[in-house]
Amino acid sequence: MGHVIVVDLGYGDAGKGTVVDYLCSATPAGLGGRPTRAAGETGVAAVVRFNGGAQAAHNVVASGGRHHTFAQFGSGTFTPGVRTHLSRFMLVDPLALAAEADHLRALGAGDALDRLTADRDAPLTTPYHRAANHARESARGAARHGSCGMGIGETASYALAHDDAPRVGDCLSPARLRRRLAAVRDWYRDTFPDGGDVPGVEACADAFTAFAGRVRIVGAEHLHGLLRTGNVVFEGAQGVLLDEWHGFHPYTTWSTTTFANAETLLAEAGESAARLGVLRAYATRHGPGPFVTEDPALTADLPDPHNRTGRWQGAFRVGHLDAVALRYALDVTGGVDGLAVTHLDVAGARPDLRVCLSYDMDAGRVGRLETGPPDLDRQAALTARLLKARPVYAPFGPSAETIEDVLRVPVVLRSHGPSAADKRATGQPFARNPGTLRSTR
Repeated sequence: MGHVIVVDLGYGDAGKGTVVDYLCSATPAGLGGRPTRAAGETGVAAVVRFNGGAQAAHNVVASGGRHHTFAQFGSGTFTPGVRTHLSRFMLVDPLALAAEADHLRALGAGDALDRLTADRDAPLTTPYHRAANHARESARGAARHGSCGMGIGETASYALAHDDAPRVGDCLSPARLRRRLAAVRDWYRDTFPDGGDVPGVEACADAFTAFAGRVRIVGAEHLHGLLRTGNVVFEGAQGVLLDEWHGFHPYTTWSTTTFANAETLLAEAGESAARLGVLRAYATRHGPGPFVTEDPALTADLPDPHNRTGRWQGAFRVGHLDAVALRYALDVTGGVDGLAVTHLDVAGARPDLRVCLSYDMDAGRVGRLETGPPDLDRQAALTARLLKARPVYAPFGPSAETIEDVLRVPVVLRSHGPSAADKRATGQPFARNPGTLRSTR
């Protein structure tokens, strides 16, 4: 199969977890449409997480109906032997990780922590970052950005502003860890004097030190070795339309959600990978922000058992497939080698679904949104325009074929249900020659 990077081309919730689970599972057909490995041989050494943190919610339904929402562990963890590596681009929350490990243990993956490594340079998310997140988002009132409430943005912004921001490697040095945790606590109290209570530094330090005693903390060279031991799947979080620089500001994440971080890690090791873009056969969005093809009737009729209204994120919204937004995602990422389309079973049962080919926007018709170098002012102006845009629809037709036609990229994986058994690989084995099918036109 070769190394593969899995990225969501929408606003998140497209099914990255179930795609990664399929790629790691024991007996899937290969991306060329035929079995590529014998039963029990995954061909995948590890899943590497390369952005985001504990806010991720990648749902996987495994054999026997086991369900887990993967946050920091790789979504291939149900397959025995597949490791998880948290790269330096991950924001690691040891407390949330422990809770996730407990749930995996109850589902039969009792060795999940034994198969986990974390880069020493990855920033740590603490209870103080989470409390700051809650305080800042609450202060926005009706102008909330739709945070997940897990402290991700506060972790990222604090690390950018403070050279002594706590990192995973600090968990191996209790004295330094306590100093850095105390600095974050003091920053929180100074910034949010009316904020809620938070745990003491000693209790937090004890928990983080216990994390270091249970999880193998490594340097950058560890990933280089993983890439030589077998295929590696790079699992992204959230979606391109929420990217910190290319998303529709300010309804974005403090995370690079494109292929960039994964390709940086690969380049450092002298490796390359195929790019796999994931999308649903219809559009979804969690929380506020532009959503041109939103349809309240679909929101009411297409509930998602694993995505509901959240206290911090807000409502789970549903709409028609948006080719304009997807073309934009392809443009800002530089294109993909193939597409994985999920929820085709839902689309097949809904003849009322449509595809948006262009917008009525700026007193004209727009089929492609402009892109450019990072510029938050430009992105904010684009957001304001999108909030006024109106969709121009066409019939959906056969789902995967329509998507290939409007995006001009091959669909190489089709998903008709939540488990690996519900997926079918089609098209060319692009992973053998990454880049040869890459297109955004």
